[in-house]
Amino acid sequence: MRILIMGLPGSGKTTLAKELVRCLQTSDSVDWLNADAVRRTAGDWDFSRVGRLRQGRRMAELADQSTANHVVADFVTPLPEMREAFRADLVVWVDTLERSRFPDTDEMFFPPADPDFRIQEQDAAKWASRIAEAIRMKVGNSH
Repeated sequence: MRILIMGLPGSGKTTLAKELVRCLQTSDSVDWLNADAVRRTAGDWDFSRVGRLRQGRRMAELADQSTANHVVADFVTPLPEMREAFRADLVVWVDTLERSRFPDTDEMFFPPADPDFRIQEQDAAKWASRIAEAIRMKVGNSH
């Protein structure tokens, strides 16, 4: 299952992803794709529209290569096309900021139309536990 944790820079995506990975690893194999780590490895810090779309495809390709039960990806994904490229099974929108420290990102950020979770508080332990339970229920119901 592909889990996208998205939101503005500084909203708490990485903290939530780290906690969610910890919760899921108790019973499943999990790969974690952190956008900053992926960009660092690729040497690609282009935050233009084209660069962001390339990053979305890169994250999707890495998720495609995973053999884990779950792939947790945390990245801003301001553009709907990026979210479509990633093909998430579950979308978590960390909506804790009105604005980030990056006006260019804020300007191009389109909120997701129908996220599975919209989190408006920074409580990673609480939300990771709830999301992990929802994933287990969803996976259990698909068999």
